[in-house]
Amino acid sequence: MTESTIASHESSSHPLVLLSYKLRIFVEFVGKNGAYFILPLVGFTMIDVFGRKMTNQTIFGFSIDAQLWLVENVSKMFQSTMLQEMEWHFHTVLFSLVLGYGFTRNRHVRVDLVRMHLQTKVQALIEFIGTSFFMIPYTVVVIYFCYVFTYDSFVTNEISPSLVGMSHRWIIKTIFGVGLIVAFLSGIAVWLQSAVVLFGSKDIRFELMTLEWAEDMGEGVEGYKRMVLDEQETDMKKIGEEGKG
Repeated sequence: MTESTIASHESSSHPLVLLSYKLRIFVEFVGKNGAYFILPLVGFTMIDVFGRKMTNQTIFGFSIDAQLWLVENVSKMFQSTMLQEMEWHFHTVLFSLVLGYGFTRNRHVRVDLVRMHLQTKVQALIEFIGTSFFMIPYTVVVIYFCYVFTYDSFVTNEISPSLVGMSHRWIIKTIFGVGLIVAFLSGIAVWLQSAVVLFGSKDIRFELMTLEWAEDMGEGVEGYKRMVLDEQETDMKKIGEEGKG
């Protein structure tokens, strides 16, 4: 990214661009904080695995059942079924809340062998069509059915089919719906930027989410800064010079 491009990014005041930035700030706030759910997910998984491995084990002549001890002395939450349900609940929270973040950061998998070689305007057209007719309508439909799904769960006070499982299933379904709404907002943010690139002034410049300006093309790969190997001394060259010495 050139210095002039960076400067123009900072000074862009197009209303649609500002709106897309505000949506991105919210989406990334949810995504960054949602990522912390990886910690309880790992914690409950470790406890579950540890409890399974330490069941009916004999150490120094003593019979040890770690999971049974945790259930009887700490909480019934440490039952194997409860732990497993907690694992997939936290996994659902994790991937739901970072869906939108992944899109605004251009981290979702793309199979675009053709698109990556096209000019910015053509890429923006593909992005505009994709968000207009696929991503945004799809998320709206799924959000609707998720609402019905969650409402039915709340009204019927749905619980786990297991006798020792979790109750209040509507909570995790609500969080899934929240994640879809955030993903919808990320689609709107990208759609707005694509519209400005296509129909706005040719001179306007701002920080893009899933595209690259023509002058910046070739500097990155899928959002990551491309390494400039020509300006660095390679390990093979070092080895060759050391061998000659």
